[in-house]
Amino acid sequence: MSTKLSALSNLQQRLIVGVLGAALFIGGIIFSEWTFFILFLGLTVLGTLEFYKLSEVAGIKPNKVYGTLLAAGVFIAVFLIDKEYMPAELLYLILPALFLIFVLELYRKEPQPFTNISFTILGVLYIAVPFSLLQLLGYLEGEYRWQPILGLMLLIWSSDTGAYIAGKNFGRNKLFERISPGKTWEGWAGGAILTVLVGWLLSMFFHDLELYQWIGVAIIVSVFGVLGDLVESLLKRSLGVKDSGTLLPGHGGILDRFDSLILAVPFIVAFLKTF
Repeated sequence: MSTKLSALSNLQQRLIVGVLGAALFIGGIIFSEWTFFILFLGLTVLGTLEFYKLSEVAGIKPNKVYGTLLAAGVFIAVFLIDKEYMPAELLYLILPALFLIFVLELYRKEPQPFTNISFTILGVLYIAVPFSLLQLLGYLEGEYRWQPILGLMLLIWSSDTGAYIAGKNFGRNKLFERISPGKTWEGWAGGAILTVLVGWLLSMFFHDLELYQWIGVAIIVSVFGVLGDLVESLLKRSLGVKDSGTLLPGHGGILDRFDSLILAVPFIVAFLKTF
């Protein structure tokens, strides 16, 4: 399958992978809480491994095995608490598990031990925590509801689509040329307008959130989704790589596809939990 895909043009690859990926995501989110759990647990593991592989390009040696297990453990723990299979107090066990990384580094005999420790922890913080927080959107009312999660995905896709169309046709003024030369203020404005419009439309069909909540989420996506993209671009530039990975032909890696979601989710959860 991958050989056949590689023989296609980049645009064809993007279209095929995009359609199949969208179908998988929409189906996984809507079908049940367990398919959602399996889908995003897989993304958490693959994304954390991808982050650690990227860091190795710069000669950093994170504790990949322990870091990935910890990332998966955080995601699973949040799910079990949401399902009320586990008391929330057990989340405190994450604290000693996190600091155990320092102890394990004593026995690894790798150069730059504290850099290794930092990137091991950063992998958990940057990947596992946002994906774990995403679960909270599905349990705002106590039982799993797919509308807030799918709605968020649609808003992120709308932001990307609007920014691409507006930037391609009207882009003149660079948004953050030092990090991402292709992004423009006009593209950002187009993405923001389309995202808010889609947020308004979602409020008509997805009633798990109120209109003001959908608009608030849309605004957060418009701002922090773009910043998440820039943060990931900064990471890749600092490491001297073009894509975070090659898992998704024509789309790059897990981090390339979910950079907007990763940074936006903490702000969205804080907004919805507060208001």
